[in-house]
Order: sequence, then structure tokens, then C-alpha cells
Amino acid sequence: MFIVSLLLFLLGMFAFGISFSVEGFQAIIFVGGILLISLAMALPIHLRAK
Repeated sequence: MFIVSLLLFLLGMFAFGISFSVEGFQAIIFVGGILLISLAMALPIHLRAK
């Protein structure tokens, strides 16, 4: 689970950072990056609670 969360976090950081340099869909990529980072943080917390 750690590897999946780490990959989601890194992908979210990449999407968050690249959203400032793309020509179109900046807001969608930005929000997608934030959602990926949130998922990466919530996934281990949610699965550990069960």
C-alpha cells in the first residue's frame, strides 16, 4: 500500500506542478493533482482503520 500511495502522491505533485506550464486545461490538471495527493493521503488512513 505504501508504494501505491507514494506513486499517487508523486503523480499528483507532477500534475500540480505541470499545470502551470500547459496551454490548455490548467484548472483540470491542477484540481486533478490536488485530488491525487488527497487520495494518496486518505488511502492508507482509510485502509488502516478497517
